[in-house]
Amino acid sequence: MKVGLFDHVERSDRPIATTLDERLAFAAAADEAGVYCLHVAEHHSTPLNVVPVPGIFLGAVARATKRMRLGPLVYPLPLYSPLRLAEEICILDHLSHGRLDVGVGRGVSPFELNYHKIAPEQSRDIFIDAFECLCAALSSDTFSYAGKNFTYSNVPMPLRPLQQPLPPFWYGSSNTIGATWSGEHGMHFAANGPTDFAKGNIEAYRVALAKRGGPVAPKPEFPGGAAIGILRHIVVAPTDEEARRIAKPNIEHHLASLNYLRKLHSTPDFTARGGVPRGETFEACVQDGSAVVGSPSTVLAQIRQQTAQLGTNYLLTYLFFGKMTLKEALRSLELFRTEVMPKIADL
Repeated sequence: MKVGLFDHVERSDRPIATTLDERLAFAAAADEAGVYCLHVAEHHSTPLNVVPVPGIFLGAVARATKRMRLGPLVYPLPLYSPLRLAEEICILDHLSHGRLDVGVGRGVSPFELNYHKIAPEQSRDIFIDAFECLCAALSSDTFSYAGKNFTYSNVPMPLRPLQQPLPPFWYGSSNTIGATWSGEHGMHFAANGPTDFAKGNIEAYRVALAKRGGPVAPKPEFPGGAAIGILRHIVVAPTDEEARRIAKPNIEHHLASLNYLRKLHSTPDFTARGGVPRGETFEACVQDGSAVVGSPSTVLAQIRQQTAQLGTNYLLTYLFFGKMTLKEALRSLELFRTEVMPKIADL
């Protein structure tokens, strides 16, 4: 079991500059703790995310860390020029000395897609076209591509990724269609949502990947060469009571950020986002397994239980969120590093 770190970098009650400074300090601490990779989300026009241009943030992360891998989870490809994104990926791969992992997706929020003049019902087709174009751009000294949405002819590509032939690609899925597609294309995979819900998506990915014969860019540090991850909000404190005291207001702040655009657009159902069922309260998130909160022994027991149920080999820890202070997040990370990570390494 490898341990990663996930972050939306959401708006808190501190200045944005302070938030960014704190996140870079936390990334450096995670690097020292032996965390495998930092994955950052991309969202637009919402307090859920204050790094809607993740490449800028990841460039800073690349220089604040030494060993930890890093990358977007995900770049919503319908919002990008594939040529421009290929160039960004190349820069980040070199800035990080070959530590870039590239997550791609079609964009989970219909509101964000609409703001960018992308019809949500067309986003999957645009995404697939953009992905094929992006791979062509990253793979050639000069590339041409002719698709429904993107066309290029004899474009010089003096920038190439440091990792050859391509950096590893990831897909974060909220449904079996996307999970199957990512397995068919040999990507690494991350699921979220309640444990019972995530299990179906993980199984769909695993079946498709097995049929394909394995990942395009195998990672030998993961059994079978493919990272199969689950995302979980995690708060560790010396006691269950203290962990819950810290976690409850911060998870509920996060849920408010998550629902910001739906509330703004008067969408009544807050129990699902992008097809993923969501708890409306801290207690509901703990109940469905998407939040793992407690003392080291409590957190360890829950991780073991979920790993056995899901068959995952990668845990994406969401350790710094809501209005949580840097001090609280660092203490949670330190307890996780010393009391939990050594005991899940063999899972």
